[in-house]
Amino acid sequence: MADVTTDVLVIGSGVAGLMFALKVADHGTVALVTKKKAVDSNTNLAQGGIASVFGASDSFDLHVQDTLAAGDGLCNVDVVERVVNGGPARINELIAMGVRFNRQTDSTAGQPEGTTFDLGREGGHSRNRIVHAHDMTGREVEQVLLDRVRQHPNIRLFENHIAIDLITRSTRIKRGMVTTTHEDFCVGAYVIERSTQKVNTFAAAITLLATGGAGKVYLYTSNPDIATGDGIAMAYRAGATVANLEFVQFHPTCLYNPKAKNFLISEAVRGEGAILIDQKGRPFMADYAPQKDLACRDVVARAIDTELKKSGADSVFLDITHKPADLIRERFPNIHAKCLEFGIDITRDPIPVVPAAHYMCGGVVTDIHGRTDINNLYAVGETACTGLHGANRLASNSLLEALVYAEAAAQAVVEQLKANAGQSPQPLPPWDDVGTSDSDEMIMVTHGWDEIRRLMWNYVGIVRSDKRLERARRRIEFIQNEIHDYYWHFTVVPDLIELRNIATVADLIIQCASHRKESRGLHYNLQHPRRDDRRWQKDTILRRKFVG
Repeated sequence: MADVTTDVLVIGSGVAGLMFALKVADHGTVALVTKKKAVDSNTNLAQGGIASVFGASDSFDLHVQDTLAAGDGLCNVDVVERVVNGGPARINELIAMGVRFNRQTDSTAGQPEGTTFDLGREGGHSRNRIVHAHDMTGREVEQVLLDRVRQHPNIRLFENHIAIDLITRSTRIKRGMVTTTHEDFCVGAYVIERSTQKVNTFAAAITLLATGGAGKVYLYTSNPDIATGDGIAMAYRAGATVANLEFVQFHPTCLYNPKAKNFLISEAVRGEGAILIDQKGRPFMADYAPQKDLACRDVVARAIDTELKKSGADSVFLDITHKPADLIRERFPNIHAKCLEFGIDITRDPIPVVPAAHYMCGGVVTDIHGRTDINNLYAVGETACTGLHGANRLASNSLLEALVYAEAAAQAVVEQLKANAGQSPQPLPPWDDVGTSDSDEMIMVTHGWDEIRRLMWNYVGIVRSDKRLERARRRIEFIQNEIHDYYWHFTVVPDLIELRNIATVADLIIQCASHRKESRGLHYNLQHPRRDDRRWQKDTILRRKFVG
């Protein structure tokens, strides 16, 4: 018998997982598993907002065109239109739940005061269309959804639980090792409880991956510590198709300070008129793009990387001091307060910034309802590759995608639960750790963490080359062999699970990047600096090959 049996298993507690859980919980039982506290998610750190069409001068067509331009030829047009058109309804749903977005404080838009959104603008957008809650939009949305999840009688929340591997119908078990065929059904997951380190078997008719991104694969990232690519790694090991993992978005402006960890300076700061300058105070973005400081993230990140390599400086600077101090403090209270902790008054001082790994545009391939190619397994949010982002995500399209796909996946799952009503859960093999022992050499785990993140930053970062990628491939192969041997001989612990996952995702990124012999969007290769639509206007598809 399984330790936990539920209709739906949700792995991850960002906006995608929470919204999906709420939508299906009226139709079945839900177990929601999250690695640490439920608020520890990329959603909670999202500052900018949610891109959606509300402005009088805006239109769905303009938002679609901006998204396609950012995606650099690889977006699925049907998906883009579907997501963009679904934005306003999802925003209004959040408002009905209690989310408080910023409103205009005057009637300049021709509407009564406070009835229209205070729409921001970010890089790559042709209109102001960012619905936001100051510079803490993700936190506001996360808290409202999490409060509802905690109160719902059909949802059981398992905090500080880490999924190890998915369980499929044809699983042959040996300490959680899964051997599958492409036609398998996902029937749950093995999950370790952090405090007791006991591995539990979760049985579920439907499993949804909403584990977020994989920024911790890189040495410098805006992501929280939980972003280790768990959903992508588990799905790939189970036999699901993944795609486009070479397209890692590096956010151009992460706060540069030895004491600051993972603090992002929102793109909305540039949207309000901030200018990137070098150490001498020279604005430099005009050298790289006609949009200057409002160019898309891939362009700005490469520009900063180039400037730093030319000058040898530790950082460039983001300067918004020419704007009124009261406006800055009101629009960016969180950023203003955080920078003050490090002695930086952004109303008077330029902010030192550097690029950092931020968002995975690739992931587990899904259809328009979030279904993967493993039956009963869904993926939404940053874990998924839906076709929306293509080769580069347009700013603030991430929360939009998560909301729209949570709705679509929930609709499909509710219908599936109705069709499967009355069916008994399948018996699952228990976790087997016979023959393993506790490790007395955790140095392998800590060293592996550091080595992977450094090699990815140095060899598979903002600017790549064939030689760097080949070096990375050789080194990750050696590291993975070490991890594989360690995993099968010692009792699993959370750090080992995450190390195994970042190694898997790092390998997938390297494979995808090595395969694409062009430069497009977020993938820039010095040996292949041009975009080649004739040969490479297509997704990079990977699926695990099983032996035996």
